[in-house]
Amino acid sequence: MQPATGIALAVLVGCAIAAFWLITQSGIQWAEPQQWLQQLKALGWKGVAFFIAFLAIAIIVGPIPSTPFTAAAGTVWGPNQAGLYGVLGIFLGSVAAYFIGRTLGRSAVKALTGKSVSLSTHRGERYLGWVILIGHTLPVMPYDLLSYAAGISGLSFQVFAVSCLLGIIPCTLMMTYMGAALMLNPGGTVAIALVLIGGCAILAWGVRRHNWFGLKDVILFH
Repeated sequence: MQPATGIALAVLVGCAIAAFWLITQSGIQWAEPQQWLQQLKALGWKGVAFFIAFLAIAIIVGPIPSTPFTAAAGTVWGPNQAGLYGVLGIFLGSVAAYFIGRTLGRSAVKALTGKSVSLSTHRGERYLGWVILIGHTLPVMPYDLLSYAAGISGLSFQVFAVSCLLGIIPCTLMMTYMGAALMLNPGGTVAIALVLIGGCAILAWGVRRHNWFGLKDVILFH
């Protein structure tokens, strides 16, 4: 076994075990993320590290809902600080998913997620970089599948990392600012959220039904 394969397997197994513990044993109140985050904040830097690791695991192991916790973090740490933590966690999880997809391949990803996704390279890496950036800015496709697909397809790490990070930053800050604003102006925040959700839904519909931007020719489901 190659060292990279062993590391990828260790990361995958470790995250699966951690996810199982979080879902079944941790006692997290999934319907009240702010309450749990307040407990993490009281732990200082240990709580911050745990939150970042939680987000990373949520990207690698899909069933964990990270979005409500990212938004709620904006009310606990403030939008900028929570945004930094969110970007770190989501980026680390996305890089790990990319590494797992590139090292272990399609069969391992399908066994983990139940789906096998790859990216067609016929338009070149620059175009795929834009796909990764847009896919993380407007999450019409789960981050984990997009990151796994990039790894499986052999997209260069530099292109993936830069595009992924640039896409994660605005999306994460938007969520933390919306979470913080919800405490001050619930009605206005809900209206903005509905507009953004509606926009993402329309974009997803257009891609699936009418192949907007030619994404159906690039994102391949097997």
